[in-house]
Amino acid sequence: MLREQVDELRRRLDDLGAQGGEPTGLPRVPFAELSGVHFARLVLLEDEADPDGQVIPATLLLMSEIDAPLDRHLRELAEIGGAGLDAVFGLCDGYPAEAGPGPRASFLRERMLPAQAAYVNTIGRTVEQIRREESLRRAIGDFLDAGGARSGEDPQVVRADIQRFVRGEPSLAWARRRAPRPSLRWRAGELVHAVAGAGALVICTPLLVLILPVWLAVLRLHERAEEAPHLRPDPEHARCLAALEDHVAQNPFSALGPIKPGPFRRTTLRAVLWLIDYGSRHVFTRNDLAGVKTIHFARWLVLDDWSRAIFTSYYDGSLESYMDDFIDKVAFGLNASFSNGIGYPRTRFLLFQGAKREEEFKDFLRRRQIPTQVWYSAYEQLSAHNIENNALIRSGLFGPLAAAEAKAWLQRL
Repeated sequence: MLREQVDELRRRLDDLGAQGGEPTGLPRVPFAELSGVHFARLVLLEDEADPDGQVIPATLLLMSEIDAPLDRHLRELAEIGGAGLDAVFGLCDGYPAEAGPGPRASFLRERMLPAQAAYVNTIGRTVEQIRREESLRRAIGDFLDAGGARSGEDPQVVRADIQRFVRGEPSLAWARRRAPRPSLRWRAGELVHAVAGAGALVICTPLLVLILPVWLAVLRLHERAEEAPHLRPDPEHARCLAALEDHVAQNPFSALGPIKPGPFRRTTLRAVLWLIDYGSRHVFTRNDLAGVKTIHFARWLVLDDWSRAIFTSYYDGSLESYMDDFIDKVAFGLNASFSNGIGYPRTRFLLFQGAKREEEFKDFLRRRQIPTQVWYSAYEQLSAHNIENNALIRSGLFGPLAAAEAKAWLQRL
């Protein structure tokens, strides 16, 4: 993009983010009208020089966290969201001059990038399920507030009253069934992937044991030689970021940075991201990323031939509490992935120190964070805790529960 196009695109994104699109006359992408969109964002990656001094041109990034299938999402984006796409991607190189659903979809499909690692708070939980389970909690709450259940009774009796209410409410017929699981075909594919990955690790273990001492020695040489200055974030940059945060229950996070040059760091990063993706896909599959329970989605995406990477997430609460959660619970994971980026606080044997240098780490993240001017949430008032609690209300609504379990279930309301 030319300089004037970048400036105009930035202005449009600022307007769309601040005004929601309509007052300025700019059409927006109506993510709420698209099927199965949990979160979405539009982020401008400003042009910058890589470690070799070559300029990487500005890029507009559209990221969506969606329910399957992907083809449906692309089709709806191109059709329903066409005017909004035209308003921003129309300033980008290669965008079709005479935009229509077909050319738009082709433009998006040709430029799709696979994430090297991705985390989903609870795999298989759809937008529809989240919204329905929140409506169930509200309906039961209204029923109890109206005195529909016998007060002061045994928890089992109160639960039975709630069950009768739900059975008698046609709009809640779906709540009498368990939440649907992903298809058998999908689950079989995931099982094959999990077994194949574990098998590959077992087969490679003897070789890895032989390589490990050499790798550790080379790693320490890199860690000692690489510069890790403690630089403060620009106050104006921090102010602009803060102005975009804490408006609803969630916040988006986008951080972009250059990867340390050389084959050693890039190979290490590839291995780390594979392990993160495998763990997120097969181990941390329900409301827990190694102890962190406030993240809805996260992605690690490598760009520009492994010269830089972007990390994005949607999290609950303030940035300060988000960073503290990571430092306290998964500092080793942060170090393993982020320490392969230029300027990260100094680590020891990849996993230690780094993020534990709290002030340095927080300043590093703020400096690398970029504005997320435009983003969408399908349930902006629900935290990950709320969503999990609602799911447990539904799962415990019917079926046998002991007295203590019934009391604990009622307390979720």
